[in-house]
Amino acid sequence: MSRMQFTLSAVGLNLLGSFLALAQNLPQAPAQPQPMTFFLTSAGPGKGGNLGGLAGADAHCQKLATEAGAGNRTWRVYLSTQGPNDVNAKDRIGKGTWHNARCALVGQNVEEMHGMGHRFNSATILDERGRMIPGGGYTPNRHDVLTGSKPDGTAYPAGEDMTCNNWTSSSAGKARIGHHDRAAWNSAHDTRGCSQEQLISTGGDGLFYCFAVQ
Repeated sequence: MSRMQFTLSAVGLNLLGSFLALAQNLPQAPAQPQPMTFFLTSAGPGKGGNLGGLAGADAHCQKLATEAGAGNRTWRVYLSTQGPNDVNAKDRIGKGTWHNARCALVGQNVEEMHGMGHRFNSATILDERGRMIPGGGYTPNRHDVLTGSKPDGTAYPAGEDMTCNNWTSSSAGKARIGHHDRAAWNSAHDTRGCSQEQLISTGGDGLFYCFAVQ
């Protein structure tokens, strides 16, 4: 190779390197924002544990989502029921992924969400308009969330009421709740009863989780 050819080759390599470095530093196209596919209700129906059954709770999710501009999706409540035709909450919500109203990832899939590495905390579990729900340490504390479920998202066996009579009672019975701001997001303790006042007395307000079915 002649000296001129060598020089031209070196110049070419330098120009190629400069081009590649410039390409790497070019601004990347921003990621598309993810639509809301999950929220914690800002308010319940106001009748304690009587949500009108699963159908009534689903309708409440759909209503709040529609008011927030996300009514073009089908919404389902995260609740279990007991008895001969029991329903597991985890089987009602689709396969994921789910994002909150601020586009933050809440869960990749059902398995991750019910595992030790779940993403539930007070910063990610927002209502349908992207607002935080007051948790432990706040007054009022509203971190009790109705689920009627075991930690794995399945229903309790028939017998001891854990679902306010399958979400139709605002007096007799009790319900299992989770804490949206703590590790036990879907199964923390039982309520004192099923009236609105009894739900409020332990740090709740008749709230529940809503998921868009994918």
